[in-house]
Amino acid sequence: MKENVYLDYSGTSPMKKEILDEMLPYFTLDYGNPSSIHAFGRTSKKAVDTARDRLAKTLNAGANEIFFTGGGTEADNWAIKGVAYALQNKGKHIITSKIEHHAVLHACEYLEKQGFQVTYLDVDQYGLINLEQLKQSITSDTILITIMYANNEIGTVQSIKEIGQIAKERGVLFHTDGVQAYGNIPIDVQDLGIDLMSISAHKLYGPKGVGALYIRKGTKIDPLIHGGAQEKKRRAGTENVPGIVGFGKAALLAYEGLEEHQLTMIRLRDKMINGIMETIPYVRLNGHPSQRLPGNVNVSIEFIEGESLLLSLDLVGIAASSGSACTSGSLDPSHVLMNIGLTHELAHGSLRLSLGDFNTEEEIDYVLEKLPPIVTRLRAMSPLYEKIKGGIENV
Repeated sequence: MKENVYLDYSGTSPMKKEILDEMLPYFTLDYGNPSSIHAFGRTSKKAVDTARDRLAKTLNAGANEIFFTGGGTEADNWAIKGVAYALQNKGKHIITSKIEHHAVLHACEYLEKQGFQVTYLDVDQYGLINLEQLKQSITSDTILITIMYANNEIGTVQSIKEIGQIAKERGVLFHTDGVQAYGNIPIDVQDLGIDLMSISAHKLYGPKGVGALYIRKGTKIDPLIHGGAQEKKRRAGTENVPGIVGFGKAALLAYEGLEEHQLTMIRLRDKMINGIMETIPYVRLNGHPSQRLPGNVNVSIEFIEGESLLLSLDLVGIAASSGSACTSGSLDPSHVLMNIGLTHELAHGSLRLSLGDFNTEEEIDYVLEKLPPIVTRLRAMSPLYEKIKGGIENV
């Protein structure tokens, strides 16, 4: 039996050996504080500067526009709250979408309690915002548009360049949560008109607990964390040097091998999607059919519960995730799936299979072998499915 097929790369990714090897000296040998002026400190500062340069080059940004954080969630919070507080005398209106990551949605909800107004844009059946609705939502009070680059559940990639153009024409700052997109698709912040972008290391084979916020030069933003003078007095706290070094190496590797990564992921993704759709009836593909992340597969399988499906897959060594939030202790289905028009039942029966560099064709074949009989077994316990199946057989 094939064991340990990991298909939850959108959740996190395993660290690559080359990245770990580059990090290790900064735990035990080059352990200085980058703010110290002695040799140990200078060595650490040089390593942080190298990582900053690496990230900047992947985005076509300046090194002085990259600020390290404790992860993507902190970067999202900083971008949204920092801009809101810095520009509140200009306006107190923010525009986002209904399918953002909770780091964005909850930050916006927090600001609403502080007297800010937030417009939550609808999305279509594929998860795309309506650009005309975006234009119509902008007022003289609007200070920020925050729309994620690619959705973490359904993989849909937004029309980022068009959003950037709209924001620029109306004099509004544009932030994008790029956590899922970074390392999977090419990103040029100058060409796309992005003012702020959140990214994270652990989605591209780097360490957990380190992220970054790109802030276009000249953008007004208040600090989120106060303390020392690190990160040009914008983000206090002693830098996570090993994590930052790992992030820099991860970014370098990701964009050096980006074309090959994309081709491989798209090939495996499409094989998985086609195999599922051909072998299992009553299945819906969630997200845009082509305007989606290279390694994202998200389907809703009727007449089953996502939690039961995940447990059954786990028993045969397949790690996946579901849009059914009951796996995290809530009975509410995914807000993303509900906002693209799925019923509660379909949302609870969703399955996300997110692929990465360590997946093989053999593993895809294994999933396509094991998934159909699992679905058949779970559906056998569904009275509704048995009724529909019986109706078909009597036709």
